[in-house]
Amino acid sequence: MERNIDRILYSLSKSKFRSSFHLKEGDKNYIASKGLDRVESHARDFIAKRLAPKDIPNDGKQTPMRGHPVFVAQHATATCCRSCLYKWHKIEKDRELTKEEQEYIKKVIMKWIDKELN
Repeated sequence: MERNIDRILYSLSKSKFRSSFHLKEGDKNYIASKGLDRVESHARDFIAKRLAPKDIPNDGKQTPMRGHPVFVAQHATATCCRSCLYKWHKIEKDRELTKEEQEYIKKVIMKWIDKELN
């Protein structure tokens, strides 16, 4: 799985839109104050509530562009909506995400955040 994540992050870095997202100083300060474990917990929660359900009434608009480091990471990693998940990660729409898919998405997000911090 780790190689797949590295490969997808490399592909996303070649996208003009996806590569335009970066953590700002406020995002980095938030992570420093809350800790990566808490941010990872937030990512897990956002995925479960905003991406995992079969039916998402506002799909394509459920993830703000800023306001939390995970939101920024979701846009950078194309894990912001089901359409982007399908286009970039080949995760089918119109069904509930499995626990394994949710874990994969969380790992993609956290790996991107780690790269941004280092």
